[in-house]
Amino acid sequence: MVDNDAGVNTDMRVRNSMVRRLALTVAVAAAGLPAVATAQAAPDLVAARAMAAALPAPNGSYAVAAAASGPGKVIDVTVHSAAMNRPVTVAVIPAADPDAPAGSLYLINGVDGGTDTPDWREGSNWFTKTDALDFFAAKQANIVMPIGGAGTFYTDWQADDPGTGRNRWLTFLTTELPPIIDSAFHGTGRDAVAGLSMASSAVFRMAQQAPQRFQMVGSFSGCVQTSNPAGQAMVASIVTARRGNPLNMWGPPTDPAWTANDAALNAEKLRGVGVYVSTGNGLPGPLDTLNGPGIESNPVKLLDQLVIGGVLDGITVVCTALLRDRLAALNIPATFDFRPAGTHSWGYWEQDMHTYWERAAALLVP
Repeated sequence: MVDNDAGVNTDMRVRNSMVRRLALTVAVAAAGLPAVATAQAAPDLVAARAMAAALPAPNGSYAVAAAASGPGKVIDVTVHSAAMNRPVTVAVIPAADPDAPAGSLYLINGVDGGTDTPDWREGSNWFTKTDALDFFAAKQANIVMPIGGAGTFYTDWQADDPGTGRNRWLTFLTTELPPIIDSAFHGTGRDAVAGLSMASSAVFRMAQQAPQRFQMVGSFSGCVQTSNPAGQAMVASIVTARRGNPLNMWGPPTDPAWTANDAALNAEKLRGVGVYVSTGNGLPGPLDTLNGPGIESNPVKLLDQLVIGGVLDGITVVCTALLRDRLAALNIPATFDFRPAGTHSWGYWEQDMHTYWERAAALLVP
């Protein structure tokens, strides 16, 4: 049965988006601003240009607003997800030359989704806990960080959840958001994705779902196996801790959705995708000191990093070895970086981000 009302609503959203873009274009022209933004353009001008250029996704998802948010060059783009029927904030560091073609690097956050509020500055995420703002400022690539999805594994849930709402994150990240980013920021459609901890399995699913777009994947300190008993227990504990019900995600443990979403079991779909995986082993490393990143000479923070962070990467090193063996058995090329020491913490993930960029730059920079 055809839902005519849904089609009408989609058409209206598309028309409304076009009207907003036209209005922004006229306003910018009336203000006497240059027709083409330059590499040194102010962030507010880049935001206006991005909003004017943004086209709806094929399913009707669309950009609601774009605004320079600071610090640095960051543009906050609000995207209405048709699949989730809600707005999602996406923080973007535009390419150094915002009018030239550029690939996009999607950075996916961990268990808290970057923050529990729309304002990413208040959360623990790639832009607040690493040097991403400075590191990528002069790079000819769009750096895209979606906000939200705490405890959801960034997947498509089977049912709406009283605690976490309607979750269709895989759809949002692979089919709704990318075309909007491409039109707004001159994207080339040749993208890469990287994620840490909870997002480590999600980024593999993104590449498996859309390998023609996400041609390189980076996974830091994560467990990609999610359907074996240990993986199911890990998933359930994370989802439950965020007030979600894992039964609403992939159903009961016997549901085929668990194996269908296990990125390690479906590793054959990674053939042709560049793969970089890293992990510590839980032993104290060079950044696990009172002078280490984020510790601020606080012994309580250091103890937490050594104990909790040590246990977590003590687990992820085992998961990572299993993934290495799985890809090797399938003869799928991949780079694995087993640090001789190190915990589950942002200082090491910042290093991973730099190392991953060295591999992704050739793909992303035209």
